[in-house]
Amino acid sequence: MALLPVYEALDRILNSINPLNAELISLHDALGRVTVEDVTSNLTQPPFDASAMDGYAIKYKDASKTLDIVGISQAGKAYPDTIKSGQAVRIFTGAPMVSGADTVVIQENVLRDGDKLTINNCKTRGSNIRAAGGDFKEGQCLVKKNITLDARHIALLAAGNVAEIDVYIRPKVALLATGDELLEVGSEIGPDKIVNSNIPLFKALIAEHGGVAINLGTAKDTEEDVKAKIALVKDVDMFVSIGGVSVGDYDIIQDVLKQSGLKVDFWKVAMQPGKPIVYGDFNGIPYFGMPGNPSSAYVCFANFMLPALNKMQNKAENGFQHSYAQLEHDIKEGGDRMNFMRAIYNENDKGEKFVSSNLSQSSSKLKTLADSNCLLVRDVNAPATKTGDLAKIILIKPGVFCS
Repeated sequence: MALLPVYEALDRILNSINPLNAELISLHDALGRVTVEDVTSNLTQPPFDASAMDGYAIKYKDASKTLDIVGISQAGKAYPDTIKSGQAVRIFTGAPMVSGADTVVIQENVLRDGDKLTINNCKTRGSNIRAAGGDFKEGQCLVKKNITLDARHIALLAAGNVAEIDVYIRPKVALLATGDELLEVGSEIGPDKIVNSNIPLFKALIAEHGGVAINLGTAKDTEEDVKAKIALVKDVDMFVSIGGVSVGDYDIIQDVLKQSGLKVDFWKVAMQPGKPIVYGDFNGIPYFGMPGNPSSAYVCFANFMLPALNKMQNKAENGFQHSYAQLEHDIKEGGDRMNFMRAIYNENDKGEKFVSSNLSQSSSKLKTLADSNCLLVRDVNAPATKTGDLAKIILIKPGVFCS
């Protein structure tokens, strides 16, 4: 049976996923959340004409006169009266503009002698004044819908006095590892055992991309233990198992899940690494059966699970950003599976990217994955390429390379 192409697998996944419902949360908890609708301001900013500099508020027509300083306007405490011709008010940055004044002269351009003021330089009426509503007005859209909120958005919404905001619910993802050989990190590792790095990997990936991971632990390679673990899959938006999806004698997860309600959409995709991925429906919950090798599992996350998480949150972006870079070495022709090679790109001062995939591509090697900052994409039956040719890359988090 022919392997399913990567793009068709992704289409099937996304066509089966719907955005989650919305919830109203405090702006203080909104970092990384996705807006449900356009968010408008509850006030005008600035709410009044304000001084943009420390200086003196005057009537522009009086700029050539010696003026009497009659008071002070400071942030939070405006000068209460209206100035007359021949008068000036000491004013500070952010302070409300003085009634009757139309210009602020910066303090570097004046001479003050007691309560007398002489202006050395004032060329333009209206200088150094922030107009009311110069930033935004009440009712104006501050952040559009389907935007992932960062610190800048939160500051803007706070300035607009938006205390609560409707966002999409964070997807809850049940995680289950399988394998007799796996022990939790921090355990004493005996013969024939390895540390389970996949659960920490996926917990971190899910948290990084807006989800909530629910760790079901590790199931032994027995039907009884797998059934006991999957019985815990409740009240979640996605179910992910890691390992046991191949064809070995102890790879039983798919068969046991089918007995408990799994309907498989597809199994095995024309990709390297990550070929044995399973996708389906587990009692109404989208299910991913990930390969046990960490790099294979990561590549499957980047291509399939991340887009699914993003659609659940109605994010504008489908997944990791794609780009192009010039090859730093030759690459031989591709095979019958799309290849996602762990690679390192760098960028020069002109913004040009260069990429090298001269790393071990063994799917079991985590250090290679950690050292990478991109995946170099090779299409099915890609022709041989030469140094300097452009190659497609998927930008992932910067790696930390230790020689």
